[in-house]
Amino acid sequence: MARAYEADGWRGHEMSFGDPHRTLEPLEREVAAVDGALACLVEEGVLELAAYDGEKFLAHRRAVREKFEIPWTAITPRMQRLLYAINAARRPRVLVAVGVFCGNTFISNAGAGVGPGACYTAEALIGVEIKPEEAERAERNVRRIDPTGVARVVAADALDVVTEFDGPIDLLYLDANGDAGRGKGIYLEILQAAYDRMPAGSLVLAHNSVNGGDPVKPYLDWVRDPGNMRASVNVIFDPEGLEVSAK
Repeated sequence: MARAYEADGWRGHEMSFGDPHRTLEPLEREVAAVDGALACLVEEGVLELAAYDGEKFLAHRRAVREKFEIPWTAITPRMQRLLYAINAARRPRVLVAVGVFCGNTFISNAGAGVGPGACYTAEALIGVEIKPEEAERAERNVRRIDPTGVARVVAADALDVVTEFDGPIDLLYLDANGDAGRGKGIYLEILQAAYDRMPAGSLVLAHNSVNGGDPVKPYLDWVRDPGNMRASVNVIFDPEGLEVSAK
């Protein structure tokens, strides 16, 4: 049976999409929810450590609030903090995030490696967005935080990117939608295409693990099979959810 971490009141904990910086709860409750999820990930063997610098995270959050153009988002403050914390704990040299829209979820991951929230030195942090106009906006947003170019966004098909990727992928973030009705079913195709490039200990984070519907179920079945992934936990903070899996 798959392990799940459920935060109290998760069903009603959701964003007003057009208010990307909305505060949903006192900060201490947000921190406690994320700390509980991180402890669960360590207990299940998905993460080795759960430590991250809360002040660096808040510096990252302030920079995103001040510098990013975000037309809408479903990413709650809890989820923003969790994505940052997982990356701060795992410290991927190479991150590939797919389906990044305006770059908000991408920088929630990449912000542990670049910008005012950086806590380690990354090699390459790559966001992939199939719509060129959204990729351009995401790249503009990222450049306001990371002048180095370590974090960057490309306009491309995620399957092409991971299939042709030269080198290891330490963390893969999935938030893409497939065409022809595939929806979140595209997750499994992308992961399987990237799988041989992912070393032992690499992570896969899949957004919409709760509300992805029938298309995401084959992906969840696959990552929860110990023959494929070493461990997997469904973190349920809100009606979206995040499946966190370790190879």
